[in-house]
Amino acid sequence: MLKKYAAKAGLVVGAAALVAGGLGGTANAAEGAGYVGYGYTTSGSAVWCVQHQVNSIAAKVGRAQVSEDGKWGPRTDAQVRWYQSFVGLDSDGVVGPRTGDYLLAYGDQYYGGLNGYCTSLIPSDSGLGGMYVHTRLD
Repeated sequence: MLKKYAAKAGLVVGAAALVAGGLGGTANAAEGAGYVGYGYTTSGSAVWCVQHQVNSIAAKVGRAQVSEDGKWGPRTDAQVRWYQSFVGLDSDGVVGPRTGDYLLAYGDQYYGGLNGYCTSLIPSDSGLGGMYVHTRLD
């Protein structure tokens, strides 16, 4: 139980530091990476990446995970909205550059981070390199 709270506290503190450090600037999505969610991309590799990254974070804080099937549905939408609220973003259910930055920075670093498979599939702000913080909470 203590590990669960420590993980959540670590993510919240890290997210607050990112906001304080300035996530501002122009939102330049990763080349070829469109927004993900209802009204945008709702299937394929980009959706799988969002599901995988948000599941990675949910697991760190003891939250249930969604299926990683590459299909956007109500459960994936709810999980993204939870995550957006958790890190202090508007919980609109759309993965744009700001949400993408957080997913890439705090999710599974093998697939996210600066050079992972999902880096080119999830929209990301041009400031990602300056905000990367390794948060291994296991």
